[in-house]
Amino acid sequence: MHGLWLEDIESLEAISQDEETCALCLRMAEMSQHGRLAPFLNELERDDEIDNETKEALTELASDARFLNAVADYVRATSSYH
Repeated sequence: MHGLWLEDIESLEAISQDEETCALCLRMAEMSQHGRLAPFLNELERDDEIDNETKEALTELASDARFLNAVADYVRATSSYH
């Protein structure tokens, strides 16, 4: 049980330390909370400049609202420490 918890914390910390990834996750969390993620995903799918692996990873992240909210909460809670 503690191993999974530590992996989650490590993932959240890694995301919070990468400026571009953090900004993207926070933006997707905001869109998810306001029900506006579907248009983003539709546009992502049509974008020929983004490779399929990236599209799949972003779609997977976008499908997990709990994770996106956890990222947002973690970043808010730790922002004064970074």
